[in-house]
Amino acid sequence: MAEWPGSRADPEQMIWSPGSSMAALRSPTGLEVKLGSLVTLLLLTILCGLAPLCVFRPHGSGAGSLDTRRKVLSLVSCFAGGVFLATCLLDLVPDYLTSINGALAALRVSLQFPLQEFILAMGFFLVLVMEQIVLAYKDQSGSLEETRALLGASAQDSTVQAQHWQEGPLRPAWGPAQERPHVHIDFNAHSAIRSFILVFSLSLHSVFEGLAVGLQEASTKVLEICLALLIHKCVIAFSLSLKLLQGRLRPRAVVGCLLLFALMSPLGIGLGVALTETSGALHQLSRSVLEGLATGTFIYITFMEILPHELSSSEQRILKVILLLTGFALVTSILFIKI
Repeated sequence: MAEWPGSRADPEQMIWSPGSSMAALRSPTGLEVKLGSLVTLLLLTILCGLAPLCVFRPHGSGAGSLDTRRKVLSLVSCFAGGVFLATCLLDLVPDYLTSINGALAALRVSLQFPLQEFILAMGFFLVLVMEQIVLAYKDQSGSLEETRALLGASAQDSTVQAQHWQEGPLRPAWGPAQERPHVHIDFNAHSAIRSFILVFSLSLHSVFEGLAVGLQEASTKVLEICLALLIHKCVIAFSLSLKLLQGRLRPRAVVGCLLLFALMSPLGIGLGVALTETSGALHQLSRSVLEGLATGTFIYITFMEILPHELSSSEQRILKVILLLTGFALVTSILFIKI
């Protein structure tokens, strides 16, 4: 049988396979996972932040139910601490060191100074200094007159309402000798300006947390870090909402603060995605530096905020340790299965 010249084709090119055409759709890329993480972080943070507005009413819950909620938040924070600990030590730090060493090698830079560890320390101290500056400013400004513009009632009603919030459903449920559960929030401050400063501090803090997600290139690593960040952000959003309620802000002001806080981590993810789209040795070095700063932020959260404050409490010590190990084992198993 005669063949037309040039009509001979590769048989593999003539075979159509449904699986080959759908393979790209079945395995989402890192960018798609980041976009999904961005939306999930935004929605869950808003939902957890709005929950206290629905749960706590001026004449609703008692001190016992509030104490139960605080204990649950403390246990969830311990689990998040285990997730953060494993994510930092087993995933973020090794990946960051590999990335920055590769960038320095591409630029043919040889250093005697431990620059990699120094960048980690700078990320650690960046959050530490920022939070201490905010706390120092809060300690110096003790005026309660600045809240009048945001109060929904008259000054007399506000005084009665303040007494009810301090003695009623949002009264701290611990005694003088008890340790306070750590949820990033100082529940004794009632100033509106202080509340806004706290929102700004946590929002800036969240940008660096989002950078750690956006700077990753593998979808599995994005999911691991996003899991830790989801747990942490939900706990902080719930606690921040409680703090803003104690500040006697209007519901609209509380919702506005929560929206600002919820948008910061997605903003950090977006910045990280934009940086990962660039190429070149210098861009890789800049991404590695930002990744190191974000990793230092995670180290600060784990070793200076979650673990010391939660484990120093005298309540439910064994259960907290179990949840801490459970969170660590969860991330470890994910890394082990991935390998």
